[in-house]
Amino acid sequence: MTAETISQIDSIDVTLNAGGMNTINIVLAFVMFGVALGIKPRMFVDVFKNPKSVLLGACCQLVCLPLFTCLLAILMLKLGWISPMMGLGMILVASCPGGNISNFISSLAKANIELSVSLTAISTALAVILTPANFFLYGSWFINFSNNIGVSEIPMLVIPLWDVFKTIFILLGIPLTLGILCSQYLPKVADKLKKPFQYVSIVFFLVMVVLSFSSNISAFLQCMKYIVIVVLIHNLLALGIGYGMGAAFRLPYADKKTLTIETGIQNSGLGLALLLGTNIFAAFPPHGGLLVITAWWGIWHIISGLTVASIFNYKSRKNG
Repeated sequence: MTAETISQIDSIDVTLNAGGMNTINIVLAFVMFGVALGIKPRMFVDVFKNPKSVLLGACCQLVCLPLFTCLLAILMLKLGWISPMMGLGMILVASCPGGNISNFISSLAKANIELSVSLTAISTALAVILTPANFFLYGSWFINFSNNIGVSEIPMLVIPLWDVFKTIFILLGIPLTLGILCSQYLPKVADKLKKPFQYVSIVFFLVMVVLSFSSNISAFLQCMKYIVIVVLIHNLLALGIGYGMGAAFRLPYADKKTLTIETGIQNSGLGLALLLGTNIFAAFPPHGGLLVITAWWGIWHIISGLTVASIFNYKSRKNG
């Protein structure tokens, strides 16, 4: 990737008025409520009777993915494939919890749905602490490397903890709690709403991305092929971590599929909300690379998730 292309990507600017930001927040909260409609407390009891898959899945998402993403970003930066801002976008996505459509994709792939829902709930609940912690840890490590090799001089990360906590709690914690309560005490309502919410959540996320980039869509499209390649490589790493961990520990095939999908689908909508709704990067140079990597991840993991589900189903039919 040329220096000119990298500069063009980083120069993409996204500014939203209060109405636009509120719309994005409502969309994300609505999507998380839909995810929580499939969560029932008894699922945790059933899954934790055999905790091996849960622990491995949590390790893939919360430990391995941020760590290996940081290493990948360092390698790609050294090779001149990305800018420091794009690398930070990769790390931000990897620090977010499991994606809102992972349960839907797991059902299409005939994976372990209870395990998928449990892992989504666990990573989402822990996101209040682990998303800022992982992003600060690996983001700071990455920035140090970038500054040391002289790529560019980037200010050190400062996480406004209350601002970030408030954003994550409002967008994830409250909708998740309300969805679980609805599932527990109004099961008939939850069952009727669950399927429509799964399909609508995909449309809502696409609307969310379009709203964010509507004023810069031409610049976004000009850089599209480079962004696609970076996100594809990153997503293959994430899918590989999930599948590799499941294979290494000889999990049942359904659990292996779940780990692959859960690690490969991230809640990049939360990443966008943190980018646009907090002042984490107020002191940073132009950081369009952060935005475009995060936004395209959200679109791409829908495509890759459906592709992975199709591959799993093809293999099952062929073997069976």
